[in-house]
Amino acid sequence: MDWTFPLLGFVIGVMVGLTGIGGGSLMTPLLILVGGIRPVIAVGTDLLYGAITKAVGAFLHYRQGTVDLSIVWRLGIGSIPAALLGVALIDWIKGGAENGTVDRFISRALGAVLILVALSLLLRPFRRQSSSGLTGPSQHSWRQEWLTIGVGAVVGFLVGLTSVGSGALITASLVVVYPDLPLRRVVGTDIFHATLLAATAGLAHLSLGTVDLTLLAGLLVGSIPGVWLGSRLAVTVPDKVLRPVLALILLGVGYKLM
Repeated sequence: MDWTFPLLGFVIGVMVGLTGIGGGSLMTPLLILVGGIRPVIAVGTDLLYGAITKAVGAFLHYRQGTVDLSIVWRLGIGSIPAALLGVALIDWIKGGAENGTVDRFISRALGAVLILVALSLLLRPFRRQSSSGLTGPSQHSWRQEWLTIGVGAVVGFLVGLTSVGSGALITASLVVVYPDLPLRRVVGTDIFHATLLAATAGLAHLSLGTVDLTLLAGLLVGSIPGVWLGSRLAVTVPDKVLRPVLALILLGVGYKLM
């Protein structure tokens, strides 16, 4: 048995458990650069992988009351159709372009999004200061509502196209749009929405035949114990050390894919 992909799933699982980020941001580029998987297959497979792994976290956050369903609803209004548009763009490129064009397009788009995610990670500590001490829900103004729909649309399109952004970009955006929203509700809302978004885009990719189910199973075998180990280690490894390291890794990988 080839243990390459279970091992890869384990490594990414540890990163997700440690930082809450790394699923799409690291899985897709590593499948391409280390596993030699075609970018279009890596994106589709990673989306379903992300939906399955995040579903447990979404359920737990919902039970704990750390999900703002009104924000999830507004994000979904923008993100779900935009994600399907991103998948449709891939299908259109596949149908009308020569072999390799769609893979080159996805690789470059993925590289650009990874650099954007890395920058959001580096800037996040400065944004956190405004909400770290608050515990109550925020009042949602009409401007926040429309910004939320717009953020969902932009990130949804990027997720459908590259599988990256449902976690890091949404979290960073929510901290800016809802500065009074407690961080635990930001995280819970993001995970709940990301599960729905990844499942929608992943199933759309499955309909295009751009999901490798054998690869998906191998990744899940490794990721489950990886997430458990990473979650246990998270209490001992300082966040201020992990996030800059992850950001620098993403910057390097993004540059390599561009």
